[in-house]
Amino acid sequence: MRGAAMVDTVAAPSTASSVRLRNSGISSRHQCSGHITGESAFRIAGMNAIAALPMYNVSPALAADWHALLADVLKHVEPMAQIVEPNDLDAFWRQPGLLISQTCGYPFVLGLHEYVQLIATPHFDAPGCEGATYSSMLVTRAGTRFDSLDACRGARAAYNATDSNSGYNALRHAVAPLAHDGRFFGAALETGSHLGSLRALADNRADTAAIDCVTMAFVRDAYPQLASAVKEIGYAGASPGLPLIASKNISIEQIDALRVALDHAIATQPARARRLRLKGFSVLPHEAYDCIAQMENEARVANYARLA
Repeated sequence: MRGAAMVDTVAAPSTASSVRLRNSGISSRHQCSGHITGESAFRIAGMNAIAALPMYNVSPALAADWHALLADVLKHVEPMAQIVEPNDLDAFWRQPGLLISQTCGYPFVLGLHEYVQLIATPHFDAPGCEGATYSSMLVTRAGTRFDSLDACRGARAAYNATDSNSGYNALRHAVAPLAHDGRFFGAALETGSHLGSLRALADNRADTAAIDCVTMAFVRDAYPQLASAVKEIGYAGASPGLPLIASKNISIEQIDALRVALDHAIATQPARARRLRLKGFSVLPHEAYDCIAQMENEARVANYARLA
């Protein structure tokens, strides 16, 4: 998924682990994952640790807040990591020194899970979210006749990228029962981002799109004029939200320390957390994301393998 950017969220308890939170003085029971006590130090032997949160940088102000949150998290976790701005997310997520990042669930189930482990899944305060679950908001251009997905037959669809769960996979799954001989839309336009899809609707280059509901909430906050150019016609594809991930080279002690530091970053900066619409985190098992692959499979069985 190219950023602008469900399963119930019962936290999976982890075994008690000894960690050290660097220069922090944090000593709390972690809300996501279980018991965090004691002291230990960790290193990624022979590797440079890197980190980025690239998925919801919808506006410059939000990008700055995500960067600040990540910097606060990294202050309390060893080894020290460099915050980077990756150009190629697929390659970045596979780096052996990846300490923390965020990905879309679709790339995760399509093969990224072989390289990374789950840290936590955020809870967002946004319409279409419930706990660690999110969904796609189906939108059309304001003022058009398209008032339901079925009414969009023959319309022009916009999508951010073919590896996006919210913008492509969920829309394909929702359309599959309505398609005839693998066809439903009159055309499909790849835009590169959810913002790009919304702008395509506003500019009358497309008629409908599926937008990550968290992204849509951020757009309403940051770009109300753009948000007012579209109308909501429904939701699709409820699934676990975009997970925070780390390389499989990262130890469980480091993962636990990251979870503690994430909770601490929210608790100590509530105003920033509100701007980021962050309410908390859940630790989900790998299998929680299987429903995303199931959506793809069900669309293929219905002879609707691609948006068309």
